[in-house]
Amino acid sequence: MRRRLALLVAATTCLVLVAFLVPLAVLLRAVAADRAVVAATAEVQSLVPFAATASLTELTDLAGRSSRPVTVYLPDGSVLGAPAGRTPAVELAARGNSLTAAAHGGREIVVGVQGRSDGAVVLRTFVPDAELSRGVTRAWLVLAGLGLTLVLLGLFVADWLARSLIRPIGELSAVSHRLAHAELTARATPAGPPELREVAGALNHLAGRIQDLLRAEREDVADLSHRLRTPLTALRLEAESLGDPAEASRVTAAVDGLERAVTGLIREARRPSGAPVEPCDAAAVVRERVAFWSVLAEDTGRTVTLDLAPGPLMVATGADDLGAAIDAVLGNVFAHTPDGTGFAVTLTADAVLTVADEGPGLPPDVAERGASGAGSTGLGLDIARRAARTLTVSASPRGGAVVTLHL
Repeated sequence: MRRRLALLVAATTCLVLVAFLVPLAVLLRAVAADRAVVAATAEVQSLVPFAATASLTELTDLAGRSSRPVTVYLPDGSVLGAPAGRTPAVELAARGNSLTAAAHGGREIVVGVQGRSDGAVVLRTFVPDAELSRGVTRAWLVLAGLGLTLVLLGLFVADWLARSLIRPIGELSAVSHRLAHAELTARATPAGPPELREVAGALNHLAGRIQDLLRAEREDVADLSHRLRTPLTALRLEAESLGDPAEASRVTAAVDGLERAVTGLIREARRPSGAPVEPCDAAAVVRERVAFWSVLAEDTGRTVTLDLAPGPLMVATGADDLGAAIDAVLGNVFAHTPDGTGFAVTLTADAVLTVADEGPGLPPDVAERGASGAGSTGLGLDIARRAARTLTVSASPRGGAVVTLHL
């Protein structure tokens, strides 16, 4: 924007200067030429009264005393003073005319003197081009310097105006980027023209509104999650009242896991926006969640293969988020494959988690949020994708599904 505004001002200023300075330069040259011609004419005219009555000797002295070269043409054809040939202008002046005519290298001024007894005498002087244009070059240089100064002044003013516009626009852009990176406390300082100040105020109002809506949504999620604690407590009491200790222990463990998930959900909902996430050991989390699902796999006759890289393997994902992602992927295995279908879980040293099953596979669009082929919510793989850097779903050589998460 600064460059475009500077180019616009420079082009406009140059056009105005050309329209103004070119005619002025031509006028200065014409004025200088007229000044030189007028001065030479006045000097020659001052000699006319003496030439009308002077003798030949006096005419010779008169031509020699002039400050510029003067040629005197006598009626008998002889020439006194500065030597010069008879030109058509001299012939016209001999008939009683006085004129200024263009000649090679300048202008000649001829004056006819009448009233002598021996005939008309012609006085001639010559003004060279150097005298006609004396001072013109310096005047043109002054005009050029003035034009350049005006252009530079215009560019300076244009740059100052552009900076006064770009600075608040840049601040608005920076604030919008900070808001896009979940820094909802960012605010713009109204500055610049009234339009930009209005935009800054609207952006601040939008940021505040987003912050209020997000806070209300998080509180709703936290409240809803907190309401689940009452039925969980009742479920725990029912589990403890079971007659079979082994069954009661297994149900209680499941209730504990559900309670931890609810607690993690409440903590995540109340976590400030943009707060750093505490990294976790991916190997430990994967081992724990696979052990949890292995109980159900044993009941349904599934073979579980676990291949973990040596830990600890720290990743920039919270333990609760990673556990929820693993649960979502493994839950799909149980939901979309028949009993007895085995699956394998692999975690490499470069934090790539792969879950491959031997089932019928998944639809191509199952990774999209809300997509489901089994009557579920369709949010499982979307939760896993948000916990990982990338998520891909492909088919295994045996026809099953392969879900790969780059943590």
